Amino acid sequence: MTRHPLVTTEWLQAHLGDDNLRIVDIRGHVIPPTEPLPHYFNHYEDYVKSHIPGAVFVDWVHEITDPADPRHARIAPPERFAEVMSRCGIGDESFVVAYDDAAGMFAARLWWALNYYGHPRVAVLDGGWNKWVAEGRPITAALPNIAPAVFTPRPQPEWIRTGDQVMARLNSSTRLVDVRSPQEFSGQWSRARRAGHIPGAVNVPRQSLVAPDGTLLPPEALRARFAEAGIDESAPEIVTYCNAGVSASFGLLALRVAGFDNSANYDGSWKEWGNDDHRPIE
Repeated sequence: MTRHPLVTTEWLQAHLGDDNLRIVDIRGHVIPPTEPLPHYFNHYEDYVKSHIPGAVFVDWVHEITDPADPRHARIAPPERFAEVMSRCGIGDESFVVAYDDAAGMFAARLWWALNYYGHPRVAVLDGGWNKWVAEGRPITAALPNIAPAVFTPRPQPEWIRTGDQVMARLNSSTRLVDVRSPQEFSGQWSRARRAGHIPGAVNVPRQSLVAPDGTLLPPEALRARFAEAGIDESAPEIVTYCNAGVSASFGLLALRVAGFDNSANYDGSWKEWGNDDHRPIE
């Protein structure tokens, strides 16, 4: 099967019966930082009402995060992540298609997490749930009976960057891409104690990478969008960040689709950096 980061709604409908296919519904939403906590929500109730046939639900807020992390967003440690994947019937040879109702943001988080844990057989449904429903494709309320599988986590360090690694790359040729909103980048809003952005970062808001129909912009448009921010093939390394690594996963997906394989996700992102007084900010 293809290892391209995206699959179309046409492709998925044609392959719904594939034995080795696992579909993951990871719908949810985030509210603005100006609103009272909590800010992160799953859409499990929507999943129970209707979903793509055969899809299992993964809670992006609680299941694939580290409960020991005060930010409530860091990717789950290997054993915890493997347990969730096993419950979903995702084995080492499974091909996973993830979808959401947020223009790919949460699906991209699972795409990144699976790649980070050494499972590249994963793609995001381009356009997600909204496009699937708009096209009148099959949906169901029937909950699938999925047998557990063996998932072996194999962390791949090239997919992730730590705060210390980002700190060491300041004032270097590494390019930092902040995919938060312009208001967060400029310091008007913040989900951390301090406001602003990492020195040297450029702002490419996640929403600017999405077409009106909720699909990812095509590769040439993505390259043009990144070029506007000064990101091109001359960068030896590109690191994305957001507030907690989720939108940054989507930014990374966009970079990979655009052909920038020399890219990684700073999973700690602004919630880590902005709450650490030892880290410089602009």
